[in-house]
Amino acid sequence: MRTKRICASLFLLFYLPIWLIAQKENVDLAMIYKIKQEGTRNSKIEDLAFGLTDFAGPRLTGSTGSNRGNEWAKTKMEELGFQNVRIEETSDFNRSGWDNLKTYAAMTAPYYANFACNPVAWTGSTNGLIKSEVILLDVKSESDLEKYKGKLAGKIILMPSTRTATYEISYEPLAKRYTDEQLKELAMESILQGRRRGQPFDFAAMMAQMLLRTKITALLKSEGATVILNNSGTYNIPNSSTADYNTGNKDTIAELNLPMEAFGRIERLLKKSVPVEMEVEIKNNFFQSPKVYNVIGEIPGTDKLLKNEIVLLGAHIDSYQGGTGAADNASGCIVMMEALRILKSLGIAPRRTIRVALWGGEEQGFFGSRGYVNKYLVDPKTREHKPDWDKFSCYFNMDYGSGRYRGIYLQQNEMVRPIFEEWLKPFADLGCSTITIRNAGGTDHQTFDGAGLPGFQFIQDDIEYDRTYHTVMDTYERLSLADLRINAIITASFAYNAAMRNEKLPRKPEMKPMSGGQQGPPMF
Repeated sequence: MRTKRICASLFLLFYLPIWLIAQKENVDLAMIYKIKQEGTRNSKIEDLAFGLTDFAGPRLTGSTGSNRGNEWAKTKMEELGFQNVRIEETSDFNRSGWDNLKTYAAMTAPYYANFACNPVAWTGSTNGLIKSEVILLDVKSESDLEKYKGKLAGKIILMPSTRTATYEISYEPLAKRYTDEQLKELAMESILQGRRRGQPFDFAAMMAQMLLRTKITALLKSEGATVILNNSGTYNIPNSSTADYNTGNKDTIAELNLPMEAFGRIERLLKKSVPVEMEVEIKNNFFQSPKVYNVIGEIPGTDKLLKNEIVLLGAHIDSYQGGTGAADNASGCIVMMEALRILKSLGIAPRRTIRVALWGGEEQGFFGSRGYVNKYLVDPKTREHKPDWDKFSCYFNMDYGSGRYRGIYLQQNEMVRPIFEEWLKPFADLGCSTITIRNAGGTDHQTFDGAGLPGFQFIQDDIEYDRTYHTVMDTYERLSLADLRINAIITASFAYNAAMRNEKLPRKPEMKPMSGGQQGPPMF
């Protein structure tokens, strides 16, 4: 009996506070019904998807395409009735503006073959149409460079590849969703399990490879090579990529990404001593170093005490230069704009301001979201809180492709678990109910989480994300419009709940820096 009393006391001590929080979290199910109906019956997902992909085109940071995308988003927000809409300068950019105007590459000997290819952003142009022999660069260490001196002028260079050019057949489906077992495993992950299992990352090897690549590029430039060919992509689909983040010089050598199939064919011919010739023409335009911009719109708050507090929704509007940046990350921008449209169409009067921000420069290092945090929330030098710090409620992000929401990452913020459990209950029948303590990485919510603010990324089905993002295949066809409609409905619900509750979402307690001065939580 005494043991039972002790157990009961312990239960009340540890679990009653969490139970009370959950009980106090009131969800307006009538409003959730309206959100579901508006998001289903009157969805504008398809219109938004066309506008930001086919119409606006690729949106590389600092390109004319990025300006075109920003202007489209601003105009669309105004059409949808959002208020305080603006394109807001957020930071300087660390390289030139750059546009690709023409790209052509074909093998002309031993026979003709036109190759799919994609220029590496911020690399230079050719001097018109180049017709030249292809040289296979066999370099494994710096000492191998010596044998190529005096032999590369005017040549097209097939770079040494760190990736195999041999295709292995895969029997895995091209697109897939999380299984129930995978979601269960994801939800059970705990801080006690430590870092994700797998091979340790060899940072030293990566740095050595980068240093060797720098020395190879310097040799090619000094020798007068005309074009660099990289092994990047598969399924005859070249990847998009950018030159080193600190470059942006029109005098750099033109670089092309070839898919594995084209690269492998040339490599095998050359290794069998069959001469290969190509013709290549690349025309790029460099212009004055641009700024990075965010596109912002909102529904103002109405509560006299809470209206200046902010519930923030966001996704990055910039993309790589290949394709139209559909899954990465027009999809997130589309969902966030549609979520706000749903709430605006329902005529809600949120207690807090609900704001959507489409971030620029995410692919080059979170320029847009970092600029926002530095401007409004935290001084980047002193780390002192700015006036809007206390007015910030929470941030919700989408940047894992166009797959359906399956739940949310807590970023180790256990205090929000009982809140999100209640918020997700109306969406359990849509397969969105998983909550995990894990940190998600690689996108803009980390900017807010790293600043000590509640910032969250939704769990999403991968669909074709790993196969298509950062490639020329990332176009309108990669969008799962049905999934995006569901995501917008859930996002609108989360935004509404956060805007109407009495308190801001709880923040993680501040901690001292980890040993060695490292900041922020570990990644799991």
